[in-house]
Amino acid sequence: MCRICGFRDFHENISYDLKAVSEKMRDTMTHGGPDDAGAYYCAAAGVALGHRRLSIIDLSPLGHQPMTDGNYSIVFNGEIYNYAEIKDELVKKGHKFASSSDTEVALKAWREWGMAAVDRFRGMWAFALWDETQKTLTLSRDRLGVKPLYWYHKDGLFMFSSELKAFHAHPAFDKKLDYNALSLYLQHGYIASPLSIFENTHKLEPGHFLKIDARGNIKKTEYWSAEKVFAEGIAARRRRAGEEAAAEELEALLLESFKLRMVSDVPVGMFLSGGVDSSLLTALLAKDMGGSQLKTFTIGFKEKEYDEAGWAGKVAAHLGTEHTELYCGPSDAFDIISKLPQIYDEPLGDASAVPTYLVSKLARTRVKVSLSADGGDEQFCGYSRYSMINERVAKFASNPFLGLVSGALEYVSAETAYSVYEKLPRPLQRWNNFYDKFTKLKKVLKTKNKIAQYDLANKYFLEEDLARLGLSKVESQLFKFDRGLEKMSLLDQMMYFDIKTYLPDDILVKVDRAAMSVALEGRDPFLDHKITEFAAGLPTDLKYKNGVSKYILKKILYRHIPRELVDRPKQGFGVPVYEWFKDELKGCYGEHLAFDKIKREGVFDAHEVSRLLDDYMNDRGVNAYKLWFLFVFELWYEKYML
Repeated sequence: MCRICGFRDFHENISYDLKAVSEKMRDTMTHGGPDDAGAYYCAAAGVALGHRRLSIIDLSPLGHQPMTDGNYSIVFNGEIYNYAEIKDELVKKGHKFASSSDTEVALKAWREWGMAAVDRFRGMWAFALWDETQKTLTLSRDRLGVKPLYWYHKDGLFMFSSELKAFHAHPAFDKKLDYNALSLYLQHGYIASPLSIFENTHKLEPGHFLKIDARGNIKKTEYWSAEKVFAEGIAARRRRAGEEAAAEELEALLLESFKLRMVSDVPVGMFLSGGVDSSLLTALLAKDMGGSQLKTFTIGFKEKEYDEAGWAGKVAAHLGTEHTELYCGPSDAFDIISKLPQIYDEPLGDASAVPTYLVSKLARTRVKVSLSADGGDEQFCGYSRYSMINERVAKFASNPFLGLVSGALEYVSAETAYSVYEKLPRPLQRWNNFYDKFTKLKKVLKTKNKIAQYDLANKYFLEEDLARLGLSKVESQLFKFDRGLEKMSLLDQMMYFDIKTYLPDDILVKVDRAAMSVALEGRDPFLDHKITEFAAGLPTDLKYKNGVSKYILKKILYRHIPRELVDRPKQGFGVPVYEWFKDELKGCYGEHLAFDKIKREGVFDAHEVSRLLDDYMNDRGVNAYKLWFLFVFELWYEKYML
């Protein structure tokens, strides 16, 4: 696990010190690679590669990067878990190795198979490879987007980096706000690939190569396609074995993936929330290795309705792990909030970034690698919103009366509905964000396309909200489906949508940046592509059955853990944003969302921001995350744009 960066400057006369600039870029990411640093330069071609190392496999100097083999030089971030197997194959073909690192395996594999080398890799990666003979630079990102990779291209300068902050260290970086990306951030709380918060700056999509040739021409190639995996998986479902056989096959595949992620020359731990996925991960490894060999870490909240630490502790006790927990309150959050722009160097509205940082920092006191259970929800129908939306859409489609209700609601304004709602007795006022919920309900009922309904249901700022803030309307969907995929069931569509967007651009960003900010390698064993491909081929009734989400994962889990320890409603990794910022932390909003400050910056309409803040503080039906998203953006803007 490391951090990488570099550039190719096509200008004939470079006016800056190539070496000094590239090292400055590289060292903006020392936090993610404190163990070693390296660089490669080719002044004649205007090329620089930079590497910061977090030593996990082959701790010796032989694992130093950039690594060169003949005309190829590579900077590599990530892990190839099956590198020993690939190495054996390469040795048989006559390749000789100087180290025991997976980076050297990746380099030799490229020499042997070219781009097809990644088809053999099981792991997570982002790498850049310079071919000095052909004068080409090739980037690659892993199939599901576990590792980040940004690129910038303007006026003869091409740059890449694991984190955006490195670009700021280059004198030619033209940082201009991308308002389309900002609009998407406010809608969803994250910025989906290939956009980033800056113009001319992009995320390389998961499962892609990007090649820039000697003339500066850029070509992207997709080598692994989630669309294809889903299409082929759905077509193969009729040939899938029965429930028991599928559970046996899946358990073996999960254990294989989990054990691969334990490959390391340093101590490995795991995040344990007490939910289905992390409990299953811990249980299977405990059965294979013995619970006492495992170190587990949990973050809890002092607000009981958000806290799952007690359940995690019970699971850990049952499995006999070496368990550590830490509780998070408003004062802990306050200490971390100021760090968010440095950790997440473009706006990320996922408030669970706060406890994710805390649990990463906690784990780093004991281990250098930690496993996370991300990816189970998106592949096995785990989010409660899947079942809720699926059942409500089915109910609406079969009930003509609901269609009449939808038509009637068209004539009721949100203001009128809210005026009625606020007159209800307090016990009946269930939502602090009634206004937003009512407005969104009307839109969802009018929308006919299933996945557009799902996209809309997951939005925070709607198009009219953006217009009041002074932002232009943007595309309503993050991406469009191929024709064949439009025929998928709604449950399949929602899972596919999240694997393409929410998983790589929110969840994995959150964990990667938090972990790497404290020099901890995060690994995601549920995101082995073999599990993704297997899950796509499972019938949906093995993922959601008789009202039970993640049905097949629970079936496996109950073999190893008493069901009463995990059989409870899903909480997720929720954070008490509403409670914190209404009470102990309300001064943060007052300072960073102040009218004069917002007006001076000129990004948002200051009157609208003040209205939202006033409505929020007075419980007038505003979603708490709207204010959180604006607040997070302002923290970011103050650091990078002022």
